[in-house]
Amino acid sequence: MITFILNNKTIKTSEHSGMTLLDFVRYQQRLTGTKIGCREGDCGACTLLVGTLTNNTITYQSITSCISPLGNAHGKHIVTVEGTNLKNKLTTAQEAMKANYATQCGFCTPGFVVSLTGFALSNSENNCSNAIDAISGNICRCTGYKSIEKAAHQVVKKLEGKEKKSFKWLIENEFIPEYFESIPQRLKDIEAKDLNQRKGKYVSGGTDLYVQQADHLADNAIHLIAEKDYLKGVIIDNGICTIGVNTTVSDLWNHKALNTSLPNLKKHLKLVSSEQIRNMASLGGNLVNASPIGDMTIFFLALNSNITILDSEEKERTIRLKNFYQGYKTYDLKDNELLKTISFKLPAKHSFFNFEKVCKRTHLDIASVNSAIHISVENKKITEAHISIGGVAAIPKYVHETSAFLIGKSLTSETILEANDILQKEIAPISDVRGITDYKRLLARQLFFAHFTELFPSNFTLNDFVQHA
Repeated sequence: MITFILNNKTIKTSEHSGMTLLDFVRYQQRLTGTKIGCREGDCGACTLLVGTLTNNTITYQSITSCISPLGNAHGKHIVTVEGTNLKNKLTTAQEAMKANYATQCGFCTPGFVVSLTGFALSNSENNCSNAIDAISGNICRCTGYKSIEKAAHQVVKKLEGKEKKSFKWLIENEFIPEYFESIPQRLKDIEAKDLNQRKGKYVSGGTDLYVQQADHLADNAIHLIAEKDYLKGVIIDNGICTIGVNTTVSDLWNHKALNTSLPNLKKHLKLVSSEQIRNMASLGGNLVNASPIGDMTIFFLALNSNITILDSEEKERTIRLKNFYQGYKTYDLKDNELLKTISFKLPAKHSFFNFEKVCKRTHLDIASVNSAIHISVENKKITEAHISIGGVAAIPKYVHETSAFLIGKSLTSETILEANDILQKEIAPISDVRGITDYKRLLARQLFFAHFTELFPSNFTLNDFVQHA
């Protein structure tokens, strides 16, 4: 029995775990403020909040419910736009939208209100940049986005000076209704046990599978693994970072030690999807999706990561991620196997990491071409190099020959230009909706050069390369 709290109501349902949370909310509970838009997690009209209780503390994150399995709500607090309402008055987020004329057709408005309420409930710093990030996965169809940004700024203004926001303060200041204070204890009382589903397709966050197979998953057995503790967490030990495959991009975003080792981590991760998707999509899912342009796959390839694979008898094997992919959407994983961890050596004193991406819009978009590099330089000599590039081959591409060529070379524009010649021979882009072959080759070149202008700005400018390329 799936058990959770929906707004202020405890739900116990025997509905199929694989149906989408959106369909349950709209059709079973008739909470129609949550809208159906793209059914691909792109528009944000179906945004909900998910509250998770950990060590007596509840944290809320926004998700797109159209690509989230109902079973993942088990033991959680699910909040729709109706669940944010106050009696006889508008909430702070609703009032901000009204005061700034930030709604036109109104279809997107519930999603924006829920995302802004989630921002108020979050532990993120109260600034306009973070508020805009919170609504990065919400699309306005009426081109009224500037007025929506003004509404977000108004929410931020009311939060100014509050580093820690208790439920009591948020209730007093009309961000959320009073019942939120009772939720932590009510979640404890539920004592939601494991659903004990051990058959069917493995599903974690569902953000890829539900775009492709939502109807199939709603009717067939699924094996939910999002809450399996042995697949979670980030551990750093002796310079090695080990990440459970259920970890999300948001978990990396919020990990202080990882942000210390990778100081531009948030800048890079901001290019990955939207906040709602970063909150729910698993890193392991990104790897086994095997998309040639998977952002986090390109990210981990450049870190020369290992992946640990677990079989049904709990036997483990470890391989390099760069050896995992065998062809388009095919990889070294048997039917009874599951990814367990991703591990890599953190950049050391003389090491540098960078990630670049080109796409049609900044947030929530698939790359035309993306690339990452991890390079070590001592005494102006390249001692280690790992380069990955997406959108230019049938697989997420680790460029073996280009990486090997750079090792032992001097860090000069001549070296980089020669390396680009090798890179162009290693890639084989095809023309598709994201660009023609020549355009993708140009992007690959420019992103490769951008790694060096970004990491070594005192050594290189883009002109050093372009005029000779």
